[in-house]
Amino acid sequence: MPEEKRQLPLWQESLLLVATALVLALIVKTFFFQAFYIPSDSMVPTMVKDDKLLVEKWSYWSGGPERGDIVVFRDPGNWLGPDVDASSNGVQRALEVVGLFPSGGHLIKRVIGVGGDRIVCCDAQGRTTVNGEPIDEPYLADQEINADQTFDVKVPKGYLWVQGDNRGNSADSRAHLGEPGGGFIPDDDVVGKAWLRVWPLNRFGLIKDSNAFDEVP
Repeated sequence: MPEEKRQLPLWQESLLLVATALVLALIVKTFFFQAFYIPSDSMVPTMVKDDKLLVEKWSYWSGGPERGDIVVFRDPGNWLGPDVDASSNGVQRALEVVGLFPSGGHLIKRVIGVGGDRIVCCDAQGRTTVNGEPIDEPYLADQEINADQTFDVKVPKGYLWVQGDNRGNSADSRAHLGEPGGGFIPDDDVVGKAWLRVWPLNRFGLIKDSNAFDEVP
């Protein structure tokens, strides 16, 4: 008679299932998507504080972020400051590591310029220009506030210029012009592209791309 296959004890099967689930979660987090939450009002009205979203990574497998993308990125140099909220307990931190709990310690902004772009604020109508093309940005919280801070920058290759949609309440690239790095963030610091809002349920849905930059040369 063939020898019967020996069954693992229940506790060993449970450990194996948990380990398999964690490995799969790490693979998904590394290559496909990751959960984040919105820590501030800098992206109003597109996103509001405490929105929970999924960030997808496949768009950047073969290329970098494009103008108009809303990206989540690692803090490039103390942009968050000392008062950023941290996970309240060890369980949440452990779940963040494997992508099972929305992560903090990151920023979310809209890409305004990529490497090689010249970005100027602003034209006579208060619009930002990219490579000489004025950009109509219907997603802004207040178009008039956009012109409150003027600048003229050239984005280095391999870097991005990012701004919040709530231009009057966003410590973005403009706020770090005089610091090391000049307000630019490395392409490599980008974790992924905002894809799906999962909470609150009344705002559930895909995060649409903007065509505001389609005419930029």
